[in-house]
Amino acid sequence: MEFLTLERRGHTALVTVDNPPANTWTQQSLGELEQLVDKLNNDRDIYALVLTGEGEKFFSAGADLKLFADGDKGVAANMARAFGRAFEALSAFRGVSIAAINGYAMGGGLEVALACDIRIAESQAQMALPEATVGLLPCAGGTQNLTALVGEGWAKRMILCGERIKADRALTIGLVEEVVDSGCALDAALTLAEKVAKQSPVAVAACKTLVQSGRSMPRSQALVRERELFLDLFDSDDQAEGVNAFLEKRAPEWKNR
Repeated sequence: MEFLTLERRGHTALVTVDNPPANTWTQQSLGELEQLVDKLNNDRDIYALVLTGEGEKFFSAGADLKLFADGDKGVAANMARAFGRAFEALSAFRGVSIAAINGYAMGGGLEVALACDIRIAESQAQMALPEATVGLLPCAGGTQNLTALVGEGWAKRMILCGERIKADRALTIGLVEEVVDSGCALDAALTLAEKVAKQSPVAVAACKTLVQSGRSMPRSQALVRERELFLDLFDSDDQAEGVNAFLEKRAPEWKNR
């Protein structure tokens, strides 16, 4: 991969966006992310994914606006498609994804964080969806995922008014789940990922499916699906291992199947 680096830390995949100076997304890097998530989905030893940006200033500044300077709709269509495929793949990752926001997260840079399950921001980080400022709109899930997290009011302030927010405000409105000191987001994310490894990866995948189904599935259907997936766990090796390990007062040995 040219624009992403992958490092394995136990059961965690550490993915770093590395496209200086601002870790912008390109059609190639988006394709790399989509392919990487697919690969990690098929790796039974990976339970969590931590995403961060290279350097100290930018998590990611989103797309390079030079791509859209000449108004080419073909280029715009290809980029929109690539953004959608990559970030939707990340959102559907079977494990737990954690964004370690170590600097500016702007436009598509914030949208990739929104596609993650959990966001940890450093105190100096700033976040925005400023696309309307340049005659565009967030096309990689921003309008939907931001609204789901912070509600319609704050989503409109950030998208329609172009409001940039700092980490402390992001925590207050529910955009991020934790704020840490500068330079500490990655360690905090990796520590949280270690907690994921203590859970059954099969059960975690089922739970994540249920939580996210609430975005589109009626509650009456989701409650039925909850019971169905509960019973499905009894077809897994991890279900028996987890219960018996608890009764035998030992740590479980997950097989992720």
